[in-house]
Order: sequence, then C-alpha cells, then structure tokens
Amino acid sequence: MSTASTQTGSIVHGGLTITHIEAFPVSYPLPEGDSVTLGIGRTVKRDAVVVKVTTADGIVGYGESHHGRSVIAIATLVNTTLRHLVCGMDASDVVGVWARVYKMQLGSHGMGAATSMAMSGIDMALWDIRGKATGWPLWKLLGGRRKGIRAYAGGVALGYQAPDALVEEARPLVEQGYQALKVRVGDTVQRDIERVCAVRKAFGEQLTILTDANCGYTVQNALDVMPALDANRVQWLEEPFPAHDYRSYQEARGFGRVRFAAGENHYTRFEFNHLLSEGAVSYWQPDLSKCGGITEGLRIAAMASAHKITINPHSAMSGINMAATIHFLSAIENHGYFEADVAKTNFLRDRLVEMPYQVDANGEVWALDRPGLGVEVDEDFIKAYPATDGPAYI
Repeated sequence: MSTASTQTGSIVHGGLTITHIEAFPVSYPLPEGDSVTLGIGRTVKRDAVVVKVTTADGIVGYGESHHGRSVIAIATLVNTTLRHLVCGMDASDVVGVWARVYKMQLGSHGMGAATSMAMSGIDMALWDIRGKATGWPLWKLLGGRRKGIRAYAGGVALGYQAPDALVEEARPLVEQGYQALKVRVGDTVQRDIERVCAVRKAFGEQLTILTDANCGYTVQNALDVMPALDANRVQWLEEPFPAHDYRSYQEARGFGRVRFAAGENHYTRFEFNHLLSEGAVSYWQPDLSKCGGITEGLRIAAMASAHKITINPHSAMSGINMAATIHFLSAIENHGYFEADVAKTNFLRDRLVEMPYQVDANGEVWALDRPGLGVEVDEDFIKAYPATDGPAYI
C-alpha cells in the first residue's frame, strides 16, 4: 500500500484516498406466486441500492443504501451531492466522512431520511475497504469475535394468509433450526389473533413468536389485540404505529405485558435519543442501510447499552446488508436477534452475492470470516437488473 508523509512526519495512507463512488439502483419483479402482503401493501418487486467505493490503490468496497421505496432517487443522491462531498477524502476516516456529510447535507437543508439512507451505503463500503486493507473481517476490525448470533425467521415473508397456510410456511423454518419467527399483523385484529394463535398451537412453547404491524395499527387496535398477544406469550409487537407517532406509543405502552420494538424507521443517533427519552420502546431495531451506516450503528448500540437495551437490527433487502449486520452484532455487547430473510424468492440475497449466512441447528448464524464484509458482489447481476420505476409495494 502506498504511503505519503505529512510535514509533521506522520504517515497517512495516500492509497486509501477515495477516488470514485457510484451507486447502482437494482430492481427485479417478483413471481406472482411469491408476492407477500404486509401492513405496507403487497410486494411486487424487490429493490436495492448497491454502493461501490474505490480507492487510489484500487481497493473496492461495497455497501448498501436502503431503497426507501424510491430506489432511483436514493441512488441519484449518492451519485450527485454525496459523491462530490466525499471523493478525495481518506477511506479509513469513517468518522470524518460521516461528519462531513452530516455538516454539509444531513444537518441543514438536506434531504433528511434520504440522506441518512444514502450515506449509510457509503459508510458501509468504507468499512468494507478498511477490512480489506487490513486483511481482517469486519467483526474483528470492530473489536468483536466470531460467535453464534440468534436469528429469527423474518424478512419479507410470513405475511397475511389463512392460519393453516401460515403454519405450513413456518413449519420447514422451524425444522431448519429457527427457534423464533415473526408473524405479520396489522391486518384486522381478529385475523391477526387467529394467525398468532395458530402458530402458538402448532409449535408449542419452544418457539418464540414476534409480531410486526408495519405501522398498521391504531391505538384502539393495539388495545384490542394486546390481551391475545399476552395470552400467546408474544415477545414483542413491532412498529404498531409510525416512527414519528410518539404519542401513540406512549398511550399504548401500558396496554399489556408485550413490549414494543421499533427503530428501522428511525435515522441517526439523534432520533434514537428521542426514542430513549420517550421510554416506550424496549427493543431497538436500527437498520445499517438506513440509520447512517455502521459508524452510526455503533453509536446507537453504545447509547442503548447504557440502558440495557438490546439491538435487533432490521435487515431484509440484500445480502450485503445482511452480512454487515451479522458482523456488527458479533462486535457489540448488547446484541439481540439477527433478522433472517426467509422469503421464497430474493435474488438480492442469493444472486447479487453468495448467501451471506446459514442458520444452524441452534437457530444461530455466524459472521463470514473473510476480509471486510466477506461478500463478493456480482456486477453482472447489477447490469442485468437495472432499477424500474414505481413502488415495491402496492
């Protein structure tokens, strides 16, 4: 690796200068039979933004920016404003890059959540570069160790359907090793209750049931459903309300024993600080492709650890983010669950990269043991599936 001396005699890594950044928006249509209906609509395609960062020495890092249901817009933000802010900086200076984007774009007159998602992909790619430059996998670079991380069956799966069909979808997952799974609620209270009861009856007490309303409940819905969730010993109710609706979270927090989970739609430590002050959410779920990247995820996790709050990241788009998330969980002390995407069809998980994890018989996943994120991105796949207009859910 080339180096250059400053006037003070210190050494900087000139070869790690960022020379190019490019974001690739990717889309592919879902087969009709693989569409899933959730509280946010019916899936019709899968989107992702792959971010590629190149250094002067030719080290390439990849990251993922969440598509934000506006895949072309997020990629365009990376390829215009953020690229110009970051190119020329040192790829190893993840804190400095984050601070520059925050000062010049996110903190004032920027695009809010869109900037947070866009910068997340750049940050993740920089961590990939750091790992490749040192030869260390990300879990080691972050100060962690390779260990089993509990996983639950989730992602864009286990959606609205008849209770018996839901049980049949869940059965091979339980047989595969998953000891926890997430049931989608937010449909009608009665149908939600029927699905949760069916899963509990089919698999007994050994299975941990999590639920996710995808912001689809009113306060009255939460009041009506909570006795059944309590009776079926559900561990958490995820996002019953939109992220900004703090008042509803406060009002509903005492409806039952089941605690709330949220965070995938909270951006940066500043919003998580608000979440902390409100005190209504017990399980935090930052998404490394949305919250500001790995650099910001570490700050959020440290904040949570001071209050004995576990981190259970949202990660359901591509294998890039999934791999990064397992590394991240392997390096923080307050790690909770990894969300495994068990969708029948997900080319972003299976073809954009090699499958980034396997669940073992104990229901755990293990971080990859190769430099950086440990995944190889297939750029031919990116070329074959350019972004298409329109929302991923209808």
